[in-house]
Amino acid sequence: MAALAWLLIPLFAAVGAAIWGSWAARNRTTGDVTELAGYAKFRDAMEKSHSGSGAL
Repeated sequence: MAALAWLLIPLFAAVGAAIWGSWAARNRTTGDVTELAGYAKFRDAMEKSHSGSGAL
């Protein structure tokens, strides 16, 4: 029975490593689209506020 326990420990470690690896490599680009759109709006707003002033 003790030998079976020693064989199950690496098995559980491998399963845990596979779960962690799949979680770490997940696709996280879903929020980038809204962030990039917000940055584009910010950039446009900054260009508009500086383009009409004329004085340095």
